[in-house]
Amino acid sequence: MSRRSSMRALVVVYLKGIFMGAADAVPGVSGGTIALITGIYERLIAAITALDPRALRYLPRLHRRTGRAAFRDALVEMDIPFLMALGLGIATALVTVARLMAYAFETYPAYVAALFFGLIAASAVVLYEYVSLDTPRRVAVAVFGFALAFVVSGPEVGSSLPNSPTIVLFAGGIAIAGMILPGISGAFFLYVLGQYEYLSNTLTTFTNRLAGLLSGGSVAGLVEPGIVIVAFGVGALVGLFSISYAIRWALANYRAATLTFLVSLMVGALRLPVTDILDHTSNPGPTVIGTILVVAVLGGVLVLVVDRFTEDIEFS
Repeated sequence: MSRRSSMRALVVVYLKGIFMGAADAVPGVSGGTIALITGIYERLIAAITALDPRALRYLPRLHRRTGRAAFRDALVEMDIPFLMALGLGIATALVTVARLMAYAFETYPAYVAALFFGLIAASAVVLYEYVSLDTPRRVAVAVFGFALAFVVSGPEVGSSLPNSPTIVLFAGGIAIAGMILPGISGAFFLYVLGQYEYLSNTLTTFTNRLAGLLSGGSVAGLVEPGIVIVAFGVGALVGLFSISYAIRWALANYRAATLTFLVSLMVGALRLPVTDILDHTSNPGPTVIGTILVVAVLGGVLVLVVDRFTEDIEFS
């Protein structure tokens, strides 16, 4: 492949990463689903599982031409250029959508909750065909998943979780599972854990202050939001090589029960957007109620449209 063709291919991967990041930035369709749609899911999983820390052994020899060549070959073999282009696209979308959602949460909280309700409800409907309740054990799994999400998504739990780097680290590990697996988005888990709005605001603050450095801003202002971003990144890396593999193992060995549990989680978690809508619409008029319903329907339609393009793709 020529250098020009290679660059063009990486630009295409970057654009696909933007679509993945946009999907993962809101509860509903996962980035893994978008990877399936765009035809890069298998390559993504293969690249992640091909990561080998032994490639670092070439670093002390980078001053030699042979060392640089060996290191470059190792990176290409692990498909690092692909992962970097995809990751940059995902990061671009996450930053952009985070800014939009931070503004939306502050200005239109009820409508944001309505959008999330539509996204989550439609995702549960789409995945319902994979639910199996034909044994008492699977019924118990479904009840447990619903009850767990219903309790966790309640204000008495979500509001009690502190917005601390430790909790964010844990949330990052959970969210990455949704980010690379088809089905539930990583943002769904952040939303249920009460960290979504906090992380959106933190990411926006960090990027604003980072841009402010160009106009004489203080580096000290980056420390607080930077710690949170780093904590999330570390949690995501840990989750990438632990929780994600655990879920993939569960899907491979207990597929029906695992999918039943995941869908039940989504249904139980609908308590959260409903609660948010009620909290921000104490005396709603017909216009407000109508707008909330329209926004919820639009969220659901978005998921159904995505499902329409993936109807021939088997969930794996």
